[in-house]
Amino acid sequence: LLGWGSQSSKVHIHHSTWLHFPGHNLRWILTFILLFVLVCEIAEGIVSDGVSESRHLHLYMPAGMAFLAAITSVVYYHNIETSNFPKLLIALLFYWTLAFITKTIKFVKFCDNGVGFSQLRFCLTGLLVVLYGMLLAVEVNVIRVRRYVFFKTPKEVKPPEDLQDLGVRFLQPFVNLLSKGTYWWMNTFIKTAHKKPIDLKTIGKLPIAMRALTNYILLNEAFEAQKNKRSSSPQGSRSIWRALCCAFGRPLLLSSTFRILADLLGFAGPLCISGIV
Repeated sequence: LLGWGSQSSKVHIHHSTWLHFPGHNLRWILTFILLFVLVCEIAEGIVSDGVSESRHLHLYMPAGMAFLAAITSVVYYHNIETSNFPKLLIALLFYWTLAFITKTIKFVKFCDNGVGFSQLRFCLTGLLVVLYGMLLAVEVNVIRVRRYVFFKTPKEVKPPEDLQDLGVRFLQPFVNLLSKGTYWWMNTFIKTAHKKPIDLKTIGKLPIAMRALTNYILLNEAFEAQKNKRSSSPQGSRSIWRALCCAFGRPLLLSSTFRILADLLGFAGPLCISGIV
């Protein structure tokens, strides 16, 4: 199916990378949380099974199968994004629907039998219902935005200009969330640098959005807008700060938040060592 989808795709990308479907990052985050909850459910089932003398595979086998299915769904989704053939996502739509329905039935049965929040199994099942429901919503949103199943005129998406330029090798904005977090996309570049010295041609160009000229234009437009709004006020550092916030407010806020969190987590090591001692 994936091979057929790749051959049928009308979008050709020179780089070995992919396009992002709507809700790309949310899907990866939800899948990571789903895998964590399923590991907890497997552990809870094994511990519960260890208490009794006889084996009860139903306590942890379904969770184990669901864990494998969640990993398969991520691999499947990644390959579909690579080929840019969203019609094959219909398989994931059916899976999330069935998983949501079955987990909801299990959750309702727990409620009917008096199993409450004091039981870990009840809480894990409730979390799985929420996660499967959110993943189903992400899938429906892809259908709504890309218009690829029930719509006569599907939305055609062209790859970014950067992906069509072989000179651009900084692919951080275009890879998936896992590759961004682990810098997996840099492995080829690192292997090349290990074998032989690299030059500027090997490093390649930055994406258009990250080039100095692009950011200068954004900052200049924001600064000119400040001048037009406050023509009577003196132009100084305050106007530059306003222009920076207007042009790059979101990236600045995000990077500042991460920097603060990193500094706070720097205290975790000494505090843990102190607690252990």
